[in-house]
Amino acid sequence: MNTVTQEQVSEVISGSTFVWEMYFGKTLVGLCQLPSGFVLVESSSCVDPTNFSFEIGKDIIMERFANKIWELEGYTLQSKVGKL
Repeated sequence: MNTVTQEQVSEVISGSTFVWEMYFGKTLVGLCQLPSGFVLVESSSCVDPTNFSFEIGKDIIMERFANKIWELEGYTLQSKVGKL
């Protein structure tokens, strides 16, 4: 069966390296180096720095990383089974 699974996505995430940086007291930037060496960059911000939460920002960014990995794994699979 030609499909990308949650297990594949989780495996890529667990094999990745992450770097987190905060800017201006209200923006979190996350870098994710995939096992292949490819780097993803995402960010999360709030309007008022008093509302900033590192954990909430990290959760938002991790969800975006996971969504991007689904896309990349889907593209990789399509390249193997289809003709470009």
